[in-house]
Amino acid sequence: MPHIVVIDRYGGEHRLEAAPGRKVMEIIRDAGLPIEASCGGCCACATCHCYIDDGWLHALAPADVEELDMLDMAFDVEAQSRLTCQIRFSEALDGLRLTLAPN
Repeated sequence: MPHIVVIDRYGGEHRLEAAPGRKVMEIIRDAGLPIEASCGGCCACATCHCYIDDGWLHALAPADVEELDMLDMAFDVEAQSRLTCQIRFSEALDGLRLTLAPN
């Protein structure tokens, strides 16, 4: 089964089964990990902020203007910051590694 690897805010590593077509935020939330995702995935809050491992940045489409605007309002933004609600999982992302950003 395709999967993603999520590092939680305490350094714990979680391998989560991932179905193509689902948003990464939904995969993390449905696994019970602590991701707020206040807006439910509408790119209206930035509470699903994460850091994509450097080796995976090339596999993602660039962030669009809407996502970049939301990241401007987030804390602790880094070069590999993304919103998990804006990443749709596909077979090409099998094994994607990311770290949840601090609250």
